Parts: sequence; C-alpha cells; structure tokens
Amino acid sequence: MAERKTKRVLLVLNYMGHGGIEAVVMNYYRFLDRELIQFDFAVCEDSPIPQKREIQALGGRIFLLPSLMHQRQYQHRIRELIRREGYEIVHCHMNTLSVFPLYGAWRAKVKVRICHNHTTAHKGEGMRTLAKHALRPFCRLFATDYFACGAYAARWMYGRKALKNGEVFLMRNAVDEERFRYQMIARLSIRKKLDLSDKFVVGHIGRFTYQKNHEFLIDIFREVYQKNPSAVLLLVGEGELEGKIRRKVKRLGLEEAVIFYGTCEDTSVLYQAMDVFCLPSFYEGLPVVAVEAQMNGLPLILSEHVTKEAVLLESCKRLSLREKASVWAGEVLHADKDEKRRQEAWKQMEKQGFSIEKAAGELLEYYAVRN
Repeated sequence: MAERKTKRVLLVLNYMGHGGIEAVVMNYYRFLDRELIQFDFAVCEDSPIPQKREIQALGGRIFLLPSLMHQRQYQHRIRELIRREGYEIVHCHMNTLSVFPLYGAWRAKVKVRICHNHTTAHKGEGMRTLAKHALRPFCRLFATDYFACGAYAARWMYGRKALKNGEVFLMRNAVDEERFRYQMIARLSIRKKLDLSDKFVVGHIGRFTYQKNHEFLIDIFREVYQKNPSAVLLLVGEGELEGKIRRKVKRLGLEEAVIFYGTCEDTSVLYQAMDVFCLPSFYEGLPVVAVEAQMNGLPLILSEHVTKEAVLLESCKRLSLREKASVWAGEVLHADKDEKRRQEAWKQMEKQGFSIEKAAGELLEYYAVRN
C-alpha cells in the first residue's frame, strides 16, 4: 500500500505578531493531524513572527512577501511561491485584504482558494472602512470557499443568502481548554508575581487600535477605581495608540493603577490573574479573547457591537456604548465572581463546541473533502 503523502496548505496572513488571528491559526495548527495536513505561512516581510520557532518545530515553513503597498512585487512573489510549491489549497486570513493573495492564487490556478473573515467594520474608521466595503465584493469573486469566525462576520462579508444557503464554513475561534481553564494555583502564583494578591483586577487583551476603544475603557476604569481603590487595570498588548492611552492615564492620575503589560507569548496565565474582563470594542467578529476569557470562567463585559454569538455563558453581558462609563463600571464591579462557577466554566464551553481538539478535526475533514 502506498504511503499517504502529507498535504501542505498555504496560510496567508498580513502582519504576523501577537494578534487574535494569529492566536486562532496557531491554536488549530497545534491540534491538526500534521501527518495529514501541514501548514506553511506566507506573511509580509516586516512581521516579527514571534511564533517562528514553534512553527518550524511543528514542521511548517515561513515565506516572506513584500508589503501590500507594493502590489506588483507582491503579486509576482505570491504566484511564484504557489506555483513552485504546488499548493492546492490557499487559506487567506486577511479579512477584506484577502483579495490580494486570492487574486494571486486565482491567477496561479489554485483549486481551493479560501477567504476567511474574522471581523467587520465601523464608520468611525473613515477611509479604512470605505476601503473594506470597496474590497469586499472582490474577495467573494476570487475565492472558491467562504470561511468566517461566526454568523455575524459571515453575513457582513458574504451576505445573508450565502450564510442561509450553507455556503459559509463557520470555523470557530476554539481554544485549548487545558491551557485556558481556571487553575487556582496558577492564579495565586501569577498574582503574587505581579504584586496583585490583594487587588481587584480588570483585564483587557488587545492591540491599542481604534477598534478596541481603549479610551472608553480608561473612562470605565476611572469610575471603577473611584469606587474601589484596590482596583487595577491590566492592559495586555501594543499598538499605534498606546502612547495616546498612556498620556490619558497620566492625565487622569491613574498611573499607579494601570499596568501596561506589553505583549505576551502565552496569555493563558494572565487570565488567571484577572477578576473580570472588559471589551468595549467598536466592532469585532467573534473575538478569540472573549472565548478564552469565558473558558477561564471570567465574568465578561462586552459592547453591543460584539456579536451575540460571543455570549456563551451567563457570566457574559453586553452593554451599549451609549451607556455612561459609570453604568459599565457598575457591571464590572458587580460581575459574578462565584469560584465554583469559574472552575466549571470550561465544561460548558466544551459542550458548545469551543474545544480546539474537536474543531481542528472538523477543519481537517473540510480540507480532506475539498482536496
């Protein structure tokens, strides 16, 4: 009997750092049967790629592409890469920017060209939002297969009819419950390490960008801090607006109560340190941090612009951004902090299909059918 050959799938990302898309991709990569499917990564050459060693250890290869700003070079390089390596599946994780690698894959006559949407848009981003709307139809044109993190993101990118007709594969932002489930020993250890043992910790993980709405998060925390002086805001991430947020924190006299943690290779331990997670985003698809926080059993306060699909446990609430910061603060302060409920949360999440082991199996089956 002939030995079954491992199939290589090319994953195309733009900037590969510590973002949510990268977290989703790596979660699946770790749990795929790599004797059947192996991932290669094509990313822009200015990416730091903190996952490089792990990708290589798992058998993946990384290919660098020019900036999207240099379309002629980008298109030449991606077509050359696809033809040289003979990929039959190209899976693009760049939301509406996927149009560019999809076009290259189309010209290279790739059989399966997957557009994967992880997000939506918001009018507050001006030209960026206009660009998303302009590019969206072309993603559908050059893709053979439609993926999304949830129904909300699917409808935004592909339309209600495509979702209703079963044309969109919903690839859950599943996580490893062994890593993210609540562990009391880990909690005590990280809180001691960060000098948070006697603190009420409000957490947030996300890049400092317009989308994540850090300005309002600081307003919320100010209200929390005024009512509970033992409160601390733990901000994990980096981004172009970090300086602006630091200045606001200083102006409000909150420097001693706000921790700018920076990036983190493994955020699972930081969820253990938190008491509540707050995500007042202007827009999202189905954020992986919301899944991770609930897998850890954290009470979660979301904006109404985060899809209802993200509400997986009773401890998760959605609030309008039209509400005052004091209203949000009240929800943060009175969030459910039941120890037993937090310990059991992962079981409920597993039942709802957010266990990565099962989800990775479903993705493997999809690739097999389409290949």
